[in-house]
Amino acid sequence: MSFLERMAAASRVRVRAARAVESEAKLARRAERAPKPPRLELAGFDIIAELKLRSPAAGGLADRGFDPAAQLDAYAEGGAAAVSVLTEPIEFKGELAHLASAAERLAPRRVPAMRKDFVTDPYQVLEARAAGAGGILVIVTMLDDDAVRTLVASARACGLFVLLEAFDARDLERIAAFDDDAGLADPPILAGVNCRDLRDLDVRFARFAELAPQLPKRLACVAESGIATAADVATVAQLGYRLALVGSSLMRAADPRAALASLVAAGRAARAALGAPARAEL
Repeated sequence: MSFLERMAAASRVRVRAARAVESEAKLARRAERAPKPPRLELAGFDIIAELKLRSPAAGGLADRGFDPAAQLDAYAEGGAAAVSVLTEPIEFKGELAHLASAAERLAPRRVPAMRKDFVTDPYQVLEARAAGAGGILVIVTMLDDDAVRTLVASARACGLFVLLEAFDARDLERIAAFDDDAGLADPPILAGVNCRDLRDLDVRFARFAELAPQLPKRLACVAESGIATAADVATVAQLGYRLALVGSSLMRAADPRAALASLVAAGRAARAALGAPARAEL
């Protein structure tokens, strides 16, 4: 069983356990009462900063003295367009409480939180909305087309943006089905390319360039994994990506606010050099 298959199976087990505690109808009512999340605002190039305590590839990313509130403040001050929060408990040591705390902390700064997990069921979209999230990640590779459409529809009904994550050309072909209208929707659908190889968890940075010609034209595209430096950001911005999702390097940075600000500046300078507009057209 592959890593994604294991994660998807574990995700379904978590959904069954959660439903046994709280019905979907009750969860939906709780989600409806949750405060409206901040809107995702995109400029010429943006960073989705990530809050994660651990990753299977990098191991532990937070020591005993780690202060998540200070990290979130640094992300907001450094110019994050959104903050991705891991809620997967086994490999990433995340939980929904982390998402709820992040969303509450970021709301006054008008920065949305995004649930990052191995989402398989609309129940998890409602969980995200009830926790205050403004968006969710959907991994296209591990789902069939009907499941992806159902999750996107659920997210739209909840007013959440969606990051559809691709690993290869076939995934991008499937995401292209949303290119006709979703790129101009509010909240938008984003198309992400993850350059991490799921067979060995190694980063294949060249994948960003290989898949760039197939990026959906009307969706804001996100470069994910393996991005640590201003040069990395400039490279993906020049390839046509309008956002980057950055986690491990920011979690390890001595000054995450300054590190993030430098990445945002590098991406916007690279886009400006291409003659791209200062603000995204959403």
